Amino acid sequence: MPIHINTFARSWRISIFCVLLSPLICRPQYVLQKNVPLPEYVSLHQYASLADAGSHDFSIQQVVDGSSALRFLPLKSENTNIGFTKNHYWLKVSIKNDTDALLEYYFETARPVTDLVNLYTIDSKGKLTEMQSGDNIPFKDRSFRHRMPLFPLKLAPHETLRCYLHLKSDGEVINMPVALRSEFSLMKAGFLEQLVFGIFYGILLIAAIIYFFFFFGLKEKSFLYYSSYVFFIGLMQFSLDGYFHQYIASGAGWFSGHSVLIFACFSTFFLGKYTQHFLRIKKYSRKINLAYRLLYILVGILFAVVVFIPSGMEYAYPMANILGLTVLLLIISSVVTIYIKKGEVDGFFTSGVLFLISGFVIFIMNNFSVLPNSFFTTNSSKFGTGLEVIFLSLSMANFIRKLKREREELNRLALVRAEEMSELKSYFLSNISHELRTPLNAIMTMIDAISKEVDDDSIRKNCQVIKYSSYSLLSSINDILDFSKIQKKELQLEMAKFDPAKMLRKISESAAIKAKDQQLHFQFIEEGEFPALVLGDRNRLAQIINNVLNNAFKFTVEGFVRMKAEAVTANGKLTLLMTISDSGVGIAKEKMENIFDSFTQDNINNKRKFGGLGLGLYIVKTLVDMQRGQIEMNSKVGIGSVFKISLEFDVAEDTFVPAAAAKIEDFDLGGKNILVVEDNAINQLVVKTITKKWANTSVTFAGNGEECIACLKNDQFDIILMDLQMPVMDGYEATIAIRNSEAGPENTRIPIIALTADVMEATKTRVNEIGMNGYLSKPLKADTLFEAVRELVHTN
Repeated sequence: MPIHINTFARSWRISIFCVLLSPLICRPQYVLQKNVPLPEYVSLHQYASLADAGSHDFSIQQVVDGSSALRFLPLKSENTNIGFTKNHYWLKVSIKNDTDALLEYYFETARPVTDLVNLYTIDSKGKLTEMQSGDNIPFKDRSFRHRMPLFPLKLAPHETLRCYLHLKSDGEVINMPVALRSEFSLMKAGFLEQLVFGIFYGILLIAAIIYFFFFFGLKEKSFLYYSSYVFFIGLMQFSLDGYFHQYIASGAGWFSGHSVLIFACFSTFFLGKYTQHFLRIKKYSRKINLAYRLLYILVGILFAVVVFIPSGMEYAYPMANILGLTVLLLIISSVVTIYIKKGEVDGFFTSGVLFLISGFVIFIMNNFSVLPNSFFTTNSSKFGTGLEVIFLSLSMANFIRKLKREREELNRLALVRAEEMSELKSYFLSNISHELRTPLNAIMTMIDAISKEVDDDSIRKNCQVIKYSSYSLLSSINDILDFSKIQKKELQLEMAKFDPAKMLRKISESAAIKAKDQQLHFQFIEEGEFPALVLGDRNRLAQIINNVLNNAFKFTVEGFVRMKAEAVTANGKLTLLMTISDSGVGIAKEKMENIFDSFTQDNINNKRKFGGLGLGLYIVKTLVDMQRGQIEMNSKVGIGSVFKISLEFDVAEDTFVPAAAAKIEDFDLGGKNILVVEDNAINQLVVKTITKKWANTSVTFAGNGEECIACLKNDQFDIILMDLQMPVMDGYEATIAIRNSEAGPENTRIPIIALTADVMEATKTRVNEIGMNGYLSKPLKADTLFEAVRELVHTN
């Protein structure tokens, strides 16, 4: 509220002195003329004069009566820049209302961050009125509560008002715009400021928040530095505009007076860190990278001066501006250096820096009155900063896309690598399978032959040990291969007709022998009527039962192992209910949930004690699920375990078996000629051992595909047993050549059975694609081989 100094107003001596002296001290006054449209906004710099009082804090009485001996000089421009100063300044201007009406205007001057802005007015009657503003007093104590130093003026008709303005800062730049603004102009400017400043601060706030979240999501430091820079440059502008004093630090405390410098320090630091990290400047120039580090040290010193050395404020403001200019020069140097060294700089980043520099250049030129006052020039630093933030945000968006592309490329390379590793693994497993199955083929075939030919029980017993050890090794190989197939989702079921009762009895016979070796009691219980044939995967069913049985034998030290098979036939379906129980170590309740996971056993100690790969039950569960069956388990530690398996099969028709093949024990093919294509001498020996018992059968051997073609051209054969992996010409190439009539048109439809140690699904698929009629994996079983050959030669 205006303060009336009655003592001064009543002093007739001073009044007479002022009246007498006024013609001498008053410069041309600004006149609001009648019969002329009143201005909405007018600069008073042509009618004002300014005096530097130095460190002297004169009173208004001293300035008015001349005892201060101030030398008033005319203002040179509408936005006179006094520069960084701590001095007291006085400005005077005279305004006359030459109209017949009461006029109301607002006296506008100085920057919002000026510490002391006091206006004294003396009317025609000599009455003195004091109004105060500036950020060195609480906001509520301002004569007019506005972010800018504004003072309401009321000019009576035909009245002359002399105005004296007192300004003081703590070392910040003092600008001297002096203007009259109407209420309508003030409202209009306020609406424009609300729009522009709202957009400006909104953009900064959104950018700071978004990229702060990006930092947490992507863990990229550039986002943190950029978000921090935007946040603090926004706070610095918020302080420079007077909003920080108005809304946050309205009490005019220490923080309010130092906020501009504090926020300037942080914004300079984070702009440098962001640029240094974003441009990877260390990669291009160690000297510039060192300059950034020196800049951070200087910023730290400046911050210490601001916080701990009050007397250093006079030098802090120039130093802050110098450091701000330095970081801009470093950014320019960084960009130029990268361009010179053929590096890549995002175009949006360069544009943002140019906008920032342009905005500050225009702002500085306006401060030095090179450019006239306007809303754009006065706020050019905001436009520059706002556009900089927009373009740097676009640059960061490009950076995000770049990171995304890099990660996609890394993912692509990882995927390619994974596929290569998968192919390598498949190739490795295929080779392992081939290399292990080949000697196993010979061992198991020869041991089987020896055990049937000798009469010595001890030799037979030893052969039996070798046979079961070979089966154990083969089972482990199969588990590893099946696990690989499951992981690649390549495991498939092979549907064929088989006798379930016969298969179960054969499994029980082997289990009984194993139980006898371990001194366990084994019991096989068969309930219900089994159909002669069902349609399903015989090998996978046997694998399910054998894996569960092996688990029972493995974890049972004494007691029993029991296998119960129950058949329920209805509506052309066989429901096979298998119950396998034991008196083994049992499984703890809390571990039963994970028992069907891969590489899982009761615990690591059991794994060492009982051995095994930990894949058996995992494969069982997978195979049961593939056949839409169910498996349940109950177990108690120290008592044993019970596994219940339920599977459903279609009952197959009992087809007529030709008389010639009624008894498999005869092994008689009735004069058929077989061509065996095999390069490995051991495998040839295995086939010879098996086929030498076949009556009325001629067997010819070829070492590779080329020899096979030659044999077919020279002799007539009824069937070919073809190995796949051979030198010169492998089994695939030989089969394709035969189907393409290269061995003669009469042999294009000859039955071909693949005999291979490669059991991968891709191999089986390839075999079918090239036109082979059958597939048998090594080690070969005499019965299985004879049945496959007999079926094809009689069908053909």
